Amino acid sequence: MIKATQIIGQSVFYGLFIAATGYLSASPAYQVIEPDMALVKISMAHTSKPAGKCITQTPEQLEKLPPNMRLPVVCPRERSPLYLEVELDGKMIYQESILPAGINHDSACYNYHKIKVPAGSYNLKTRMRDSILTEGFDYTAERNVELAASDILVIDFDSKHQEFIFE
Repeated sequence: MIKATQIIGQSVFYGLFIAATGYLSASPAYQVIEPDMALVKISMAHTSKPAGKCITQTPEQLEKLPPNMRLPVVCPRERSPLYLEVELDGKMIYQESILPAGINHDSACYNYHKIKVPAGSYNLKTRMRDSILTEGFDYTAERNVELAASDILVIDFDSKHQEFIFE
């Protein structure tokens, strides 16, 4: 039979546990960023273009290959690194070359980066190149943004519509 002292002891212990859990769920106060700052997040996944040009094989070359390997056009598996720049009022705040994922560098390029900036109005320029076969930038976007204190601006890239998204 359970003793009264055991029941009281368990009740006190559970009460303390519940009180501690309740306190820690609301306190101490947590701030993601300082009160006078804003946050720019770059979060994207994009499949870049192949790292080389496709080669069309001649009928003589195809004849030398086994029947299961006879592809008229052979393309490299490896993808180009993604080069990304973000500029805020003429000042470069992010510049990175992102390698494609995968053991053969044949998957998408993934990027996630956070930058704290003072709250205010800015001219934001974003540029990206996804092919090593071209010069300059393949995609560019420029926006005037108003970042209030504690605001979070997310920069993403929509591969389907080939454009940057600012949310």
